[in-house]
Amino acid sequence: MYIIVVGGGKVGYYLSKSLLEEGHEVLVIEKEARKCATLTDELGASVLQGDGCEVSTMAKAGMGRADVVIAVTGDDEDNLVICQVAKHSFHVPRTIARINNPKNERIFRKLGIDVTVSSTELILSQIQQVIPAQSLVHLFTLRSVGVSFVELKVPPDSPALGRPLRDLGIPDDCILPLVIRGGQEAIIPYGDTKLQAEDQVIAVTSEASEETLRRILFG
Repeated sequence: MYIIVVGGGKVGYYLSKSLLEEGHEVLVIEKEARKCATLTDELGASVLQGDGCEVSTMAKAGMGRADVVIAVTGDDEDNLVICQVAKHSFHVPRTIARINNPKNERIFRKLGIDVTVSSTELILSQIQQVIPAQSLVHLFTLRSVGVSFVELKVPPDSPALGRPLRDLGIPDDCILPLVIRGGQEAIIPYGDTKLQAEDQVIAVTSEASEETLRRILFG
């Protein structure tokens, strides 16, 4: 694949290096001359100096034939512009944007960016796995239809303990397809299934019902 990475900071450098090692054709766009010189020493000819937000730079980079464009600058607005122009002006099939402020994720999603990556959200996800009773751990999200796959561990003081699932008031757009008990036993739950403390529950839920599910299981 031909992959264009816009932003030659640490994220852009390590990402490009990994992609090159995997055998992809990669071009890094970076507007600072000093960074470009360092990147060229490390990555060879796979570097273009220029403003990745400008159409002329994009055209020079051959964006019209790119399979993926990844915007990882330190500015959310720039990343949004890069992905928007790549998709609508150069018809790039896949755009990925780094988000520095998690509050901007909804905007990026509404404007059609295919994938967003937030370092803040990744760190929070790791914290949530260490303290699972405090929140839901997002496994992945089908952003186009607003559905999330989440994992949670039932706390010892959950108000849902000992009660059949059918009596918990779980929303219709929230399904619990799997319960893992004791780290070994896999249970496909039904309406009369009762949760136990430390059960790991996999849920498929609309974004609107995530908070309701949290209240049901965590109180």
